[in-house]
Amino acid sequence: MTPRAGMLIAAGALVAGTVTVLPAAPVGAAGPAPRPPSSLVSLSWTACGTTAYPRLQCGSLKVPLDHAAPAGRTVTLALTRVPHTATAFQGPLLVNPGGPGGSGRGLAGHVASALPPEVAAQYDVIGFDPRGVGRSEPALDCEPGHFAPVRPDSVPRGAEAERVQIERARSFARACGEKYRDVLPYIDTVSAARDMDVIRRAVGAPKLTYLGYSYGTYLGAVYARLFPERVRRMVLDSVVNPHGVWYDDNLAQDYAFDAHHKAFMAWIARHDSVYRLGTDPAAVEAAWYRMRDALRENPAGGKVGPAELEDTFLPGGYYNGYWPRLARAFAAYVREEDTAALTEAYERYGASGPAADNGYSVYTAVQCRDAPWPRDWNVWRRDNWEAYAKAPFSTWNNAWYNAPCAFWPVESLTPRDVANDRVPPVLVFQATEDAATPYEGGALMHRLLRDSALVVEEGGENHGVTLGGNDCLDAYLAAYLATGEVPRAGDGGEADAVCPALPEPEPLPASGAAKEPGKAAGRPGTREPGAVG
Repeated sequence: MTPRAGMLIAAGALVAGTVTVLPAAPVGAAGPAPRPPSSLVSLSWTACGTTAYPRLQCGSLKVPLDHAAPAGRTVTLALTRVPHTATAFQGPLLVNPGGPGGSGRGLAGHVASALPPEVAAQYDVIGFDPRGVGRSEPALDCEPGHFAPVRPDSVPRGAEAERVQIERARSFARACGEKYRDVLPYIDTVSAARDMDVIRRAVGAPKLTYLGYSYGTYLGAVYARLFPERVRRMVLDSVVNPHGVWYDDNLAQDYAFDAHHKAFMAWIARHDSVYRLGTDPAAVEAAWYRMRDALRENPAGGKVGPAELEDTFLPGGYYNGYWPRLARAFAAYVREEDTAALTEAYERYGASGPAADNGYSVYTAVQCRDAPWPRDWNVWRRDNWEAYAKAPFSTWNNAWYNAPCAFWPVESLTPRDVANDRVPPVLVFQATEDAATPYEGGALMHRLLRDSALVVEEGGENHGVTLGGNDCLDAYLAAYLATGEVPRAGDGGEADAVCPALPEPEPLPASGAAKEPGKAAGRPGTREPGAVG
């Protein structure tokens, strides 16, 4: 992410200890890197359609591990494509779901099917697994089973509990350095952006159209800064605050996710006739924390302790369509001491597996490399207890998720300035109540990109808002992709257009099959490998 009565291990001590740091790799200047040899830039497609996306094609592409040494070692990217069918071909539409660490191969089919057919038909919609991710090679998996249940309680209740968590984070960072010593210096946003330009060359396009969600907005903005003349159109949905990369962004999320959790508790209180947990939101929230305390002593199903409970409910901060199922599991535990529903919810929303292990490995590799993190654990302790005092829901869970960056074995880079007055008009979408990427990030990106247009989902609580059922937002997206047209406010306001949010979900019956409203298969912006994205 991506969730001060603190116990000091030693007054003023550097808890992190000694960190062995690998030499930083050169990243090159702000402009284009040397081109890879033409022999590398080749791409062919084979049919790999599914029932949902029968026209899907798959391909792979070799790119330089180090773009500053294009004739050296290569890594392989895995791609998918839904080819255009219209005579009026507008070129490639490259899509990214966020993360970092999110697989993009499944997104091409979703975008191609969710766009109006006459718009999708004009593009080759291309998804890709960024370097290190999914079916790209090598795929990172630093420490398999790192999130296997039951993990220690995320809130460190004493010096020994804190030491245990610190050693877990240090162990993960050490494992990454040992397994991927030669690769880690090149797992970063700038390298991924340069990979995108190799994809552009491989498909023979002079310019790219791009749609990026969450972390994908930062990736797109970095690409636009590196290659402004190669951007045809660009859509950024649910925007990372580029001035908070990445430590400050994660702290900001803690407050936003806590506010979203309180909104969820208030929703449960409004539907007391169904869930019977009371009509006072504060009392409902207190019951949730009592459940959390009880799970510390007796994990549900031997799997769901406090940390796993947070993992289970965090997706509700990305997408309120999950609220009915989560509320039903919560109510069943509190009112009936039923652990089965809670365990089922964990398996559905919170459980980890090989794909999540891979995603988390890339998440840490990118975030820890992209920007400096405090190496003094006292800074983390101070900042996170301060946030926890006001926003307890996921603060420490989020802190430990990112804690390997305190011990990361590769030196951090300087974050890229993404301000841009050379790129064509960019279309920015942002929900006002987005927890994963709070509204301020979208507003800031709008100011940094000259001539961009900002479309706001007023009251929107979800993350990744286009192609998710809001016809107003999708109309602006379709018009832009079809014609390049962006809305203009004309009144000097911050937003160029405002769309109403989708209605809140309806509660589910006490039992029976449940359908999550508005959730399309492959829709981005729900649970990502890390809460930032």
